Amino acid sequence: MTDPARPGPAGDVADRAAAGFRHRYGEPPAGRWAAPGRANLIGEHTDYNDGFVLPFALPLRTVVAAARQDGGRWTAWSELSDSPVEFGVDEVAAPGRVAGWGAYVAGVVWALRDAGHDVPGARLAIASDVPVGSGLSSSAALEAAVLAALVDLGGVDLPAERRPRLAQRAENAYVGAPTGIMDQSAVIRCRPGHALFLDCRTESVEHIPFDLATAGLAVLVVDSRAPHRHAGGEYASRRASCERAAKLLGVAALRDVPAAGLDEALALLDDDETRRRVRHVVTENQRVLDTVELLRAGRIRDIGPLLTASHASMRDDFEITVPEIDTAVEAALAAGAYGARMTGGGFGGCVLALVDADRADAASAAVTTAYAARDFPAPNFHLTTPNTHPRP
Repeated sequence: MTDPARPGPAGDVADRAAAGFRHRYGEPPAGRWAAPGRANLIGEHTDYNDGFVLPFALPLRTVVAAARQDGGRWTAWSELSDSPVEFGVDEVAAPGRVAGWGAYVAGVVWALRDAGHDVPGARLAIASDVPVGSGLSSSAALEAAVLAALVDLGGVDLPAERRPRLAQRAENAYVGAPTGIMDQSAVIRCRPGHALFLDCRTESVEHIPFDLATAGLAVLVVDSRAPHRHAGGEYASRRASCERAAKLLGVAALRDVPAAGLDEALALLDDDETRRRVRHVVTENQRVLDTVELLRAGRIRDIGPLLTASHASMRDDFEITVPEIDTAVEAALAAGAYGARMTGGGFGGCVLALVDADRADAASAAVTTAYAARDFPAPNFHLTTPNTHPRP
């Protein structure tokens, strides 16, 4: 049963986290730590293929209010759940012993301890503006905020560039979701006004200017209301297919197949489905590189066709879109968007549409009308510019 005195979702997310901590534990927290959601401008399912991605951080964020707790135990409360999670050293000793949303918290503790760090017991209260299950990396934001809190509370020496890999290990090995390194890198390393050009093999980054406001543009994020789940079998199936293809082609990862050599590589495969999976990854990597070059030249509008081509590839070759997603893309393009694509792992989630800022309402209305015509639940919208979380 919901506690009527529990702080609700209204108000600033940092204030909600602090209020939740005081309500749950009877005293103020030692501090608050935040991490943003992310949208991936382009580069889908390329990260675990050692390829290239181009995400940017969102103003939406997850905040963890926390304080140390004696006895080698961790207690976590979330405004999105009526039931707090509590676990000790024994429960966090191996993956699978903490389930549900608490696994993301326990996974960070486990990954830190597994890496040899002394992790203090802690009490945590979590609040978030990042929609869960929408493809905007709510899980990575939670992991990054919890990680930052525990690192600071324990005085752990863990530089920012090493944190994404540890957070990814929490999600892969403890939660069981086979995600690549992009989400954790984006929520930890993005800068305001830039997209993060990440080489997922070397983990080198370049901050690419992405000044939408100066260009009179905006990115309209359409929450399709069709939730995706990374731990599900379809995402894992796509990853396994790519790994099998790389072995058949004799390369370490599909990133090693150049766009110029795509036809030759496809001719070596005798399965049409595998050929389509490979074609998506190889062409998507090239689209990321082409988008980066256009942004370096300040030609933001010109990236639109690349975004739309990315969506067509995800729909036709990688087969990870759903009717709600395709409808949103088609409606946004018909309303004048320069380009539109699904973002995230697929099978639901969000669409990004690059629009003139003064045409965003028209694009939103067009998507809403198209949804109503197909009896889909009304979508949600976020008009955004690249940002990172301010200090809470």
